[in-house]
Amino acid sequence: MAEIRMLREKTPETEKITINLGYVDLGRIDLLVQEGFYSNRSDFIRSAIRGQLDSHRDIVARTVERHTMDMGLRDFSRAELEALRDAGELLHVRVVGLARIASDVTPDLARDTIGSISVLGALQASAEVKKALADRIA
Repeated sequence: MAEIRMLREKTPETEKITINLGYVDLGRIDLLVQEGFYSNRSDFIRSAIRGQLDSHRDIVARTVERHTMDMGLRDFSRAELEALRDAGELLHVRVVGLARIASDVTPDLARDTIGSISVLGALQASAEVKKALADRIA
C-alpha cells in the first residue's frame, strides 16, 4: 500500500490586485505589448509600479524607519511566539510587505502574544488566527 504524504503548500510570492483603466490607456498598453516592449499587460503594470516605487524610495525608507517597521518578509514562528509568551512580552507587528504567522500557531497563542498588527501589504495566517486577532488588526 502506498504511503500518502502531505506536501507543504507553496506560499504565493505575489498578491493579486484588480485595477480599472480607461479604454485609451488600456489600448496604449496593448500597443506596447504588441510591439514587444512588454510580454503582457501585467508585465507593463508591474514595471510601471516599480518605477513609481523607485522614484519614492527615499520617502518609503524614511517612513519605515520613523515607524520602526519591518520591510519585506517577516515570519512569526510558534517557537518565537511561545518565547514571547514565556517572557511575558507582547508583540506589536508592523510590516511593510508580507507578514506570515506559522500554520501551527494556535489562536490562543496568537492572542496571548500579539497586541496589534499593522501590515501594509499582506498578512498570511490561518482563518482561526485571523479571527482571534480581528480586533487587533489595523
